[in-house]
Amino acid sequence: MNNHISFFDFILKDRTNKKYLFIALAGMIVQFIIFKLLYPYADFFSDSYSYIYAAYANLDVSIWPIGYSKFLRIFHFITYSDTALVGFQYFFFELASLYFFFTILYFFNLGRANQIITFIFLFFNPLVLYVSNYINSDPLFIALSLCWFTQLIWIIQRPHISQIFIQAILLFACFTVRNNAYYYPFITAVAFVLSSYKLSLKVFGTLLGLMFILPFVVHTRNVAYKMTGTKQFSLFTGWQLANNILYAYEYLDAPRNFPSTQSKELDNLSQQFYSSIPSDFKEVYLMKNPGNFFIQYSTAPLKVYFSNHYKITDEYSSVVAWGKASVIFTEYASYLIKNNPTAYFHEFVIPNSKNYFIPHLEKLEVYNLGMNKVYPIARYWFHYKNVEISSVSPNIQGRILFIFPFIFLMINLYLLGNAISFLIKNEYSFACIKRYSLFILIGCFWIANFIFCISTTIIVLRYEVFPLIIGFSSTLLLIERINKKVSKKVVSNLQISGEIGVI
Repeated sequence: MNNHISFFDFILKDRTNKKYLFIALAGMIVQFIIFKLLYPYADFFSDSYSYIYAAYANLDVSIWPIGYSKFLRIFHFITYSDTALVGFQYFFFELASLYFFFTILYFFNLGRANQIITFIFLFFNPLVLYVSNYINSDPLFIALSLCWFTQLIWIIQRPHISQIFIQAILLFACFTVRNNAYYYPFITAVAFVLSSYKLSLKVFGTLLGLMFILPFVVHTRNVAYKMTGTKQFSLFTGWQLANNILYAYEYLDAPRNFPSTQSKELDNLSQQFYSSIPSDFKEVYLMKNPGNFFIQYSTAPLKVYFSNHYKITDEYSSVVAWGKASVIFTEYASYLIKNNPTAYFHEFVIPNSKNYFIPHLEKLEVYNLGMNKVYPIARYWFHYKNVEISSVSPNIQGRILFIFPFIFLMINLYLLGNAISFLIKNEYSFACIKRYSLFILIGCFWIANFIFCISTTIIVLRYEVFPLIIGFSSTLLLIERINKKVSKKVVSNLQISGEIGVI
């Protein structure tokens, strides 16, 4: 721990850390130049166009959280260059990683070998480049989350009044960009509990972020009401919940006393769908899908209901229709999940747990969905000469990134094993909690992310990049601490046996 010098002196005056900083900055620039020579255009998929349209129309509510679209709109006032946008996403991602990396080194005694491994993983990682190349909220959310989590480390290790406000702003920013931030207030509360702030500041710090978030939620619900006739925070929640329960549809046994005729109609479509599927449907289609089959496919009940009831004339009518359908789907799914919790757990949550440990590459497997064209709105937004785009190869990234799901698996198994060991061996004294405060924070984050992901949403690698970074770094910290404990124990035993002198 280097609490005797300032954080900036630690980075700029320490010879080794100056080298890390120089190599990281130089490496970022070189890697980005080479990458953009190979991939001169940004990467697009269906979500990209939703974000761009919401930015173009200056919507306050869209299918996805509106934060990234607002970011796109602000950035577009500065420049329409997609290279500049991707560059900002990449360098913001990596600068957030620098903040995280040096914070770890500042507060914890990480050995040189593990420092280098962490450094390479954070700053010479092809996954960062490919994620940053997307017109999608992933890179912005990961960078904001890294800053937020690093701030929580500071709150625990060296609390200061300014950090209360900084973390609240970062928490709010994360919340506007991605729904995965729903559980972040809980992690923030854990950090304040573990901190040495006096009680009033702990309470204030925990609530401040929520005070920023609440007006945003109220405004979003009011705007959604004007668009769809129903107050709702997310226009996608109903789609996701209905998709999830349809994975368990064959195993539902509760009475179908639905609260509305719309839910009854949707259930009839679900019955028709399951009565017409082949016997190997689950093995061939569902199990090989990352978890959103019923949202993706046009013949699935949700899409059939959507096309039967809503006439799409333009992008805005599509957003409104998605929101109106989400209300019906929420009602339908809530009823079925509430009355069939066991089936939901066995047929969606458990299979989704397997996806968590080995997440699908999904969109990361191929560039621009394997196409050499983009939608006209992307051409307009980025001032492309035409709709055609190119890359060094649409498929090579899948071969480059194939190892990362297995890295994520190994990290999760290692953390799980150590968590079990910690629970068995350690006494829960105040001193123990203070000694392991970072690992308690990481453990709470890991558990919350796991529960949120397997129970509510699809799981793909790009959603798990931030947990991957936290998990990878904490794994090396754990290895370091365990090795030091073993070394001390060996030395102590040798001293007791008289084989070496007391040092």
